[in-house]
Amino acid sequence: MDVAFPYWVLPLILLPSMLISWLSIYVIRRRAAKWGLMDQPNDRKVHVMPIPLGGGLGIWLGVIITFLLGTLLVAFNGSVVQFLPDQFRVYVEGLETQLADLWVLLIAGTALMLVGLVDDLRGLSWKFRLAIQFVVATACVVLQEWYFTAFIPYRIVTVICTVFWIVMLINAFNMLDNMDAAAGGVAVICSIMLVLYVVLPGVSSQGPQFFVAGLLLVFIGSLLGFLWHNKPPAKIFMGDAGSYFVGFCIAIATILTTYTDGDKPVVHAVIAPLIIMAVPIYDLCTVIAIRISEGRSPFKPDKAHFSHRLVELGLSKPRAVLTMFLVTATTGVSALLLPQVSLSGALLIVGLTFCVLLLVAILESTARNKLNS
Repeated sequence: MDVAFPYWVLPLILLPSMLISWLSIYVIRRRAAKWGLMDQPNDRKVHVMPIPLGGGLGIWLGVIITFLLGTLLVAFNGSVVQFLPDQFRVYVEGLETQLADLWVLLIAGTALMLVGLVDDLRGLSWKFRLAIQFVVATACVVLQEWYFTAFIPYRIVTVICTVFWIVMLINAFNMLDNMDAAAGGVAVICSIMLVLYVVLPGVSSQGPQFFVAGLLLVFIGSLLGFLWHNKPPAKIFMGDAGSYFVGFCIAIATILTTYTDGDKPVVHAVIAPLIIMAVPIYDLCTVIAIRISEGRSPFKPDKAHFSHRLVELGLSKPRAVLTMFLVTATTGVSALLLPQVSLSGALLIVGLTFCVLLLVAILESTARNKLNS
């Protein structure tokens, strides 16, 4: 493009959604008990007092209202565009072409949020919830053709892998929501890494991917508004409504991102989302492995999560969450290097990620063995 994009505007994009989420959650906190959105303490939870569960509604409102206002502005761009600086006018037409896809994403995310909200209110079987997740994910992948460009020659394999990826991340962030600020904080860090990936030079020959960056920045803003209320000691949880919406939005953002293109694609760059999402995936896989090894259902909640295991190691709850943040940031930063390195460099990054997670696993297993002995 001939007109340079003013990068200083990017951080400002998150402000409207952050303000909307922050304010709406104040209202939700006061009405949650009346609506029946309360998380009662029990033997598998770390809190000892009933806590409101409506944080997910606030996250959703921050995203939806912001994009609704943005859609109205774009729809009336004939009267608005003349007041925009030259640096912005060139992007307005591009936004118009993306609105349909944007609202398909938001409607699908809303459907999952509503399923999670019903589960927060009344409880739903894991089979029903998983079935809905697969239906929504499959519809998005097949009808919208949202799937990874993973250089797999068989489209059906790509479609199956993409559907599995979406459902996996939905449940990974649902499992991460087990300690104050854990799921929201990890989601913010992962999203920031994706934003850096799509705006830093050297990734795409077509230039920075501003649609994905804008989507993620609005999402980050809404999460930050929620985290103000969710920081220790949490005054509200996101609940399944929030974790389903968060996991789905991040999953779709990873799919819409172009990791490499041009005449000489850096094929190994397509593993970037795996590296960025290493912590949520690690938590999901290890929790399922622990439950199965102990003869329990992989879908039955417990206190075997990454954050819980760090507490067993002797860390306080805030430090356990901070450790998760640091590991997420470490793997995320290494993923940013993938488009710039050779295949051998990519193998080193994969090895670094594996070693970081293996170190964590060794420390965790030591604590669990002492606890069980």
